[in-house]
Amino acid sequence: MKKVLTKTAKIVLPLLLGGFILYWVYLDFDFARAGVMLTHGLRWDWMALSLLFGILSHVVRGYRWCQMLEPLGVSPRGGRCVDAVYVSYAASLVIPRIGEVSRCGLLSRYGQVSFSKSLGTVVTERLVDTLSILLIAGVTLWLEFPVFLTFFRQTGTKIPSFVHLLGSPWFYVALFCLVGVIVLLVYLARMLSFFERVKGVALDMWQGILSLRHVRNIPLYILYTVLLWVCYFLHFYLTFFSFPFTEGLGFQAGLVMFVAGTFAVVVPTPNGAGPWHFAIITMMMLYGVGNNDAALFALIVHGIQTLLVILLGLWGWLHLSLGTKVH
Repeated sequence: MKKVLTKTAKIVLPLLLGGFILYWVYLDFDFARAGVMLTHGLRWDWMALSLLFGILSHVVRGYRWCQMLEPLGVSPRGGRCVDAVYVSYAASLVIPRIGEVSRCGLLSRYGQVSFSKSLGTVVTERLVDTLSILLIAGVTLWLEFPVFLTFFRQTGTKIPSFVHLLGSPWFYVALFCLVGVIVLLVYLARMLSFFERVKGVALDMWQGILSLRHVRNIPLYILYTVLLWVCYFLHFYLTFFSFPFTEGLGFQAGLVMFVAGTFAVVVPTPNGAGPWHFAIITMMMLYGVGNNDAALFALIVHGIQTLLVILLGLWGWLHLSLGTKVH
């Protein structure tokens, strides 16, 4: 009974958290505008180009993962790694953060790769990604800090009092996001503690974590990492040109919103639903876009990108299954 409740909570709580935030963000939103924009106002050529970079980001991640697996004495085909990445992102829509575990399980089943060793490589991969986004965030803050100062000076905006802050729904949205992150960290700590209690798993994981030290072609690994984040950025930034009210936003504005959105998806909700919308809308308004337009942008872009994740997940699962039957 306890296991059933735990599994149910892992699915229901992220949905409730994301739903609560979305409710506050879109409380007074006219959803009919979304239909009009999709059929008449959206530039689908730019949206398609952005989706292409979304697909490429998964491909690059898959091949970079293969590089980290080679020092462990296994050489899975690049296509299988990519398919496992496709499925992992789709799986995380059901249970946030389960993708890291699911892709290791898929590669163990279809690529004969040790689950625990591959999980160790994913841990290292996430550490590399964390360092990458922190570097991008630092550069973005350095580039755009004067813009923030100018905004507050010209608009006369002042830091709200503590009483006003407690009366704002956005305070509670941010609070729920913080609680969500804490819950995620506790869950990850308990998961690692479980693995450490299993004989031999901790050692295999450690070998996977250290695999980066023995990657044969470090320049290629660095290139893959740079390309990965370039693809992620273009996957988001090119959507600006799909809407008439965001096509004039510059490259640096795109960087600010990309960084804000990347940090927002740390909150354990399906594909960052809720926290991502909140972050993008807030930062977009900072650059002069109206609240309703910003909300429309976030709703459509997140919806289309989530649909892409689902389709790629289905493709990856079918490709792995059918490929195994053929061979």
